[in-house]
Order: sequence, then structure tokens, then C-alpha cells
Amino acid sequence: MTRQGARVLAKNYRCRQGEIDLVVQDGEYLVFCEVKFRKDPAMGTPQEAVGYAKQRKICRVAMVYRAYRGLPLGTPIRYDVIAIQGDEINWIKNAFPHCE
Repeated sequence: MTRQGARVLAKNYRCRQGEIDLVVQDGEYLVFCEVKFRKDPAMGTPQEAVGYAKQRKICRVAMVYRAYRGLPLGTPIRYDVIAIQGDEINWIKNAFPHCE
């Protein structure tokens, strides 16, 4: 991520609503990232583990983070997944739609 120019703002941000693995600034976007690892492909892909319920939870935590930091509602945001399968790392930008 940092090699692509993104700047990490928070790691493992926690609040009552849940946790976000990474919050980064990627250009104009504030990006909320879920990091998923799968050692064995028989367990499915890492991105498959970020289902609808997990997406909703990430969105709720993102809303709390933005409010806590005093960020305006118009701040461009994005939800990404960092999918790690064995030695392969795949940064999936815009992995799921905004939840507002």
C-alpha cells in the first residue's frame, strides 16, 4: 500500500461498533480496508469472507471514525479489501459500495 503512495492513518481502529483493520489516505480518498488472509484455497478466497454483514459493520465503524475525526460528510471515501492468499497479495479497490 505505501509503495503505491497510500499513507496509513490508523491500524486496527476500534469502537463499540467494531473494528477496521486499516484506515489510509490514498490520494483524495479516505480508504477503509479490511485485511483477510487464507492459507488454504479450500477455505475459499479471502474476499469471500467479507460478506454483506461484515461490509455493514465496516460502514458503521467508518461513520464513527469520520465523526470522531470531524471529517465532513462530503469527504471522498472508499472501501477496499486486502486479500492475502498464500504469498499472493491482492489490493481490491472499491471492493464494495458505499453504505450511506
